[in-house]
Amino acid sequence: MKCMADLCVIPIGEGVSVADEIARCQRILQRFPIETRMHAYGTNLYGDWDDVFAAVKACHAELHEGGVTRLSSTIKVGTRTDKDQTFDDKIGAVNNRLAP
Repeated sequence: MKCMADLCVIPIGEGVSVADEIARCQRILQRFPIETRMHAYGTNLYGDWDDVFAAVKACHAELHEGGVTRLSSTIKVGTRTDKDQTFDDKIGAVNNRLAP
């Protein structure tokens, strides 16, 4: 089953900037057979359910192994059975409705 997820990983107690930890997580996500699109407050993930959640697990495991003591993540997940839908499809559907 394919899914689209929105992931926001927040290292706690790592200081004001968490860009280093997020960059590490982005490198981890790139190793998986999923599509990713980083945005200002997280990353969209698309692919097989098991691959998406294996990638999320790897982010947590490897950040912990790298010394990050505490992580808090939010994950929103959507699935559909009628068609495959890309990130651009979803954004395009809204943009089409915004066009005059």
